[in-house]
Amino acid sequence: MSKRVSFQHSRRPSLSRVRGAVVAAGLGTSMVLGAGAAFAAGTAGAPDSVNLIDAGTADSVARQAAVQGKVAETAAAKKAAAIKKAAAVKKAALKKAHGWETPVNRYELSASFGNDGSRWAHKHSGQDFAVPIGTKVEAAHGGTVVKAGPNGGGDGPAYGNAVVIKHGDGTYSQYAHLSKIEVRIGEAVKTGEKIALSGNTGNSSGPHLHFEIRHTADYGSAVNPVGFLHKKGVSV
Repeated sequence: MSKRVSFQHSRRPSLSRVRGAVVAAGLGTSMVLGAGAAFAAGTAGAPDSVNLIDAGTADSVARQAAVQGKVAETAAAKKAAAIKKAAAVKKAALKKAHGWETPVNRYELSASFGNDGSRWAHKHSGQDFAVPIGTKVEAAHGGTVVKAGPNGGGDGPAYGNAVVIKHGDGTYSQYAHLSKIEVRIGEAVKTGEKIALSGNTGNSSGPHLHFEIRHTADYGSAVNPVGFLHKKGVSV
């Protein structure tokens, strides 16, 4: 009688079962940690591949950050420009509301009233506004032109081309070192009206507008123009 020989199945898992478990474990890792972490965990034995992918990801992130940075800079620049424009509009409105304004819109203040030195025979009689040649010069207040021409309009060659306007309150404003005069004696002008172009004529150390407020039309009666404008509500 032949004996049946029975063999118990080995408890060692088959290769296919092992692979299935690995795949399942990988899927579980992906669900918990994310696909990137699972891939990195599954490719621990292939560092070259992982490094290449990480480098590519870092480069992509860097490019995106650079683009976002440029967008942010552009937005900040536009916002700053809008704020500056709004401030300029507000300033212009305030000046016109008080009936007086500065004779130029964009400028740097240079020599001030009362300064002395080798450049002047006497103390400086006005306020200098440093502006490029050809800058529009406006009437600081409405009035009538009483002087206009070379030789300071009659006040002397140191002023170069100049204009003097008489105002209704009895004060006078003077504009000197002009490159071009665009009004004539006897002409009525309004606040903010273009009367000339700035220049560098006469006794001038560089392109600028010399501006005075006077008690009379003639040299020697000037007062501090910045203080005068401040009293009129105009910020200089």
